[in-house]
Amino acid sequence: MDRVLVVTGGSRGIGAEVARLGAEQGYKVCVNYARNKAAAQDVVKTIRDNGGEAMMAHADVAEEADVKAMFRLVDQELGPVTALVNNAGILHRDTLDSLNYEDMLEQFAVNALGPLRVTEALRDRLSAGSKVIIITSRMGSIEDNTSGGYYGYRASKTAVNQIGMSLKHDLEPRGIAVALLHPGMVATDMTGGQGVSAKDSAAGLIKRIDALNSENSGTFWHAEGYALPW
Repeated sequence: MDRVLVVTGGSRGIGAEVARLGAEQGYKVCVNYARNKAAAQDVVKTIRDNGGEAMMAHADVAEEADVKAMFRLVDQELGPVTALVNNAGILHRDTLDSLNYEDMLEQFAVNALGPLRVTEALRDRLSAGSKVIIITSRMGSIEDNTSGGYYGYRASKTAVNQIGMSLKHDLEPRGIAVALLHPGMVATDMTGGQGVSAKDSAAGLIKRIDALNSENSGTFWHAEGYALPW
């Protein structure tokens, strides 16, 4: 049976590299994008030029109708899903002196509810042995918060960690494993180009996905392979 990988936010940065590396491992890949169609097309072209199989699908993960339409297309084109990587996310920088509650709600809609909405829409396409990945952040760790700020982003990632743990328990009877993965400080638009390369981060994430099973399901991992505090 074909192995199918779905990556939300797959048009650039970490998501694009996870899609490319997954294709190298033999997955058929669905590259989801919300806004940048041209970038998604470039990722798909690169995969196909290197002998892989890929398609793209548009969906804003904060919009239920978009998500349902995307997975109807995935089902028609690719069939059952082996691994779902919930990577789409946004970051607004805020401090106690610069709070914007609309920005905070947007981060919750995308970062916390997005993975839940996508996984719910896809659950009938998942089966025993399938894997659900949530790309979270150690900034969602309460114990690790030693600097404050980033109220909306931190809280949205703490929320998605809780959502991921609930998914772990709810999907466990069906033999579906869940991982919460922190990609590290990655040089993307979100971080202003500071950190490790997206390719190196994605390589670590792929290793964690490969190692995910029923025994370590529900763990909060760094891409480098060690567990993080909640």
